[in-house]
Amino acid sequence: MNAKTISKLFVMAGLSNVLGVLLLSKGFTNQVMMDAQPEVMGYFGLIAIVLWGLAYITVAKSYAAVPWLIAVFAVEKLAYVIVYLQWFTSHSITAVYERDALAGVFYSIYGLNDFLFMLFFGWVFIRLNKAIIK
Repeated sequence: MNAKTISKLFVMAGLSNVLGVLLLSKGFTNQVMMDAQPEVMGYFGLIAIVLWGLAYITVAKSYAAVPWLIAVFAVEKLAYVIVYLQWFTSHSITAVYERDALAGVFYSIYGLNDFLFMLFFGWVFIRLNKAIIK
């Protein structure tokens, strides 16, 4: 994978956070989405997710200069994957869909999305460290 593709994937990761939250939370007004997992997806949590997305976009062109920040991104995504799995195994996604379709879509995709970008950030970090060691 070349640097241009990697940069585009950083932007995609950022846009999935920013646009995903803004659209599916109906501009931070989707109370069903926030109530389903308030400790993570409450109003403040949604703002934090948007900020993480902006951080990914910010380093899209300069990611190679900040390998340890990319490691932080991978760990951050791991944290979201863990809390998603805890939520998903103890809650009904069907109940969320019944209350609000957009909240249901959000809870259907956010764990997989975070898992895939966790793998991407981890891979970029490993790739950058191999380049530094050489």
